[in-house]
Amino acid sequence: MWFEILPGIAVMGTCLVIPGLATAYIHRFTNGGKEKRVAHFVYHWDLMERDRHISGVNRYYVSKGLENID
Repeated sequence: MWFEILPGIAVMGTCLVIPGLATAYIHRFTNGGKEKRVAHFVYHWDLMERDRHISGVNRYYVSKGLENID
């Protein structure tokens, strides 16, 4: 019957989802608990560069609040 294919589809779907989720968690772990930021536009790149300069450690994901800016 048609439902005999469901376990195979479930296994294939799981195998396709695991790499995407693992990549997201690896990026979050390596970036100090924050999501990976992608700059698709020049404005976003400028914001990432600003955050990198403000952080003081040359990493955009180590952010400081406005009260810590000299």
